[in-house]
Amino acid sequence: MGVVDFIVRCAQLALLLEVSGYPKPGNVHRTSDFKDTRYEHFLASAVAIEPCLRRVAYRGLRASRSLISLDDLRLGYFIKYGVREVLKWQSGGNTCLGILTLIVPLACAAAMSFKEGLTNLRSYVGKIVKSTTPRDSIDFYDAISIANPGGLGSSPRLDVRDLESRNQIIREGIGLFEVFKISADYDLISREWITSFEISFEVGSPYFSKLLNELEDVNIATVHTFLRILSMYPDTLIARKAGLDRAREVSVRAREVLSAGGLLTEDGRRMIWSFDRELRVEGNKLNPGSTADLVASSIMISLLTGKVRL
Repeated sequence: MGVVDFIVRCAQLALLLEVSGYPKPGNVHRTSDFKDTRYEHFLASAVAIEPCLRRVAYRGLRASRSLISLDDLRLGYFIKYGVREVLKWQSGGNTCLGILTLIVPLACAAAMSFKEGLTNLRSYVGKIVKSTTPRDSIDFYDAISIANPGGLGSSPRLDVRDLESRNQIIREGIGLFEVFKISADYDLISREWITSFEISFEVGSPYFSKLLNELEDVNIATVHTFLRILSMYPDTLIARKAGLDRAREVSVRAREVLSAGGLLTEDGRRMIWSFDRELRVEGNKLNPGSTADLVASSIMISLLTGKVRL
């Protein structure tokens, strides 16, 4: 199997495993849909992103051979490209903007570090996100406009809905890494970028790998990784839709479910199904969507680095 094929398959499998984990409280999973977005929409999305991932991984290979520079990797463009492809293949709306924002740089960094055995994957992620350009910022703003994600609020600076923000980005030469610095305090995906994917590398991937290797049950590993991340980091999609206090309450409930054993005990299973129902009663305002994105990136890292086998 070639380098690019391997990277693309790891990314697609990560998306499929993440959305299939059940019951993943408050999210679409294999036994529960939203009104307008179903499980099959996420399956279609995982297939639709293949050309985007293939091209960005190939670009990473070219950079590893010094055929292009880091500031010509075009991460923003490939996030936009992936969003467009996803919307061509399914009618469930925005299923992948957050995930693409994480796995596009991961795929590119994996290609760049492949010859080194992926031991420096995280350092390459840090290098390439810091090398993003104003062109990446504009492309990412386009991706947001195309995806039209739910719960999108306003920003005090460089607001995506403010046309003058685009002019400012170009005028001041603001790369995408700098844009995410502004939103990192209130957005987990942005926070990942400026911390070289701290949650994915230090929390999600090690936890997922440990559970899967110990239990040999990918569903339990996926759901418990979701609960683990949610218990530690209030979900910022919930915070945008329902307020930070509600997001913190949801994190407390996730800790309680894990403390009761989660899917490993009868009490835990009863609690997790109840938790899933609770998070669906307010029109998906309590959907931990950012957490789900981080689970996908965490699983992708575990697959890339060979720390798990299904």
